[in-house]
Amino acid sequence: MPDRPQRGSGEKRDSTVVRRFLVSAVRYVAKVAAIAGMDMRKLRHDPTELLTRAIQPMLWLLVFGQVFARSHSIPTGGIDYLAFLAPGILAQSVLFVAIFNGISVIWERDLGIVHKFLVSPAPRTALVLGKALAAGVRALTQALIVYALASAMGVQLMWSAPALTGVVALILLGSALFSTFSLIVACIVKTRERFMGIGQVLTMPLFFASNAIYPTEIMPDWLKAIAHVNPLTYVVDGLRSLMVPGAASTLGLGRDFAVLGLGLLVLVAIGGRMYPRLIV
Repeated sequence: MPDRPQRGSGEKRDSTVVRRFLVSAVRYVAKVAAIAGMDMRKLRHDPTELLTRAIQPMLWLLVFGQVFARSHSIPTGGIDYLAFLAPGILAQSVLFVAIFNGISVIWERDLGIVHKFLVSPAPRTALVLGKALAAGVRALTQALIVYALASAMGVQLMWSAPALTGVVALILLGSALFSTFSLIVACIVKTRERFMGIGQVLTMPLFFASNAIYPTEIMPDWLKAIAHVNPLTYVVDGLRSLMVPGAASTLGLGRDFAVLGLGLLVLVAIGGRMYPRLIV
């Protein structure tokens, strides 16, 4: 008999802990969404960014892709080269959209917006994730452009709901990772001029040391080793298996998501600690 009240009180205590956790999680997500919404409103007021971002994937597919598709010099495992290239160019667009997100953070610091964020009750990681989510939404517009252009060029793509859902998830995950990395770099360099120089230095090696425009099998061993620790390689690998019929993931789709997810968690933790240093 004495055990029953104790068991009941224990169950009540457990349910209270779960309820508090759920309330805290909902509030955290709401704060992340609020930060992302603020960033998205900038895009609504200045949509020209989307048009200028569309030029680069168009040039890669229309010029580079057409030339190398005729040369037949790159082994693609029996897949048409334009189909092989399209996911790589989409991943490149995701990288370029996200990696320069840090400059907007420096701009916000100069305007005093970062100071307001830091005195708000929002957790630092929520501020970082909100910026990352906004970058992911911007990157999704690049997916629309690449899909439309590739389809117009006769590239066969997969349009099933699971495949498209996986593409959206990978784009959000990849752009969030690179955006958070960009924010960390911005917290270190702290000036727009330095950031622009470092951003240019980072994007090209990330792109060319990946499987975006050629398979890792034809790389020299030293470059292959770099490609396997390059997060863009996992973005491309996942996108290719989800976008192109007959293109299997060489690294494993589960592994692609796991590596990107783990990398994002680590970078968000680092970014949350470094974000306040931006104003120091």
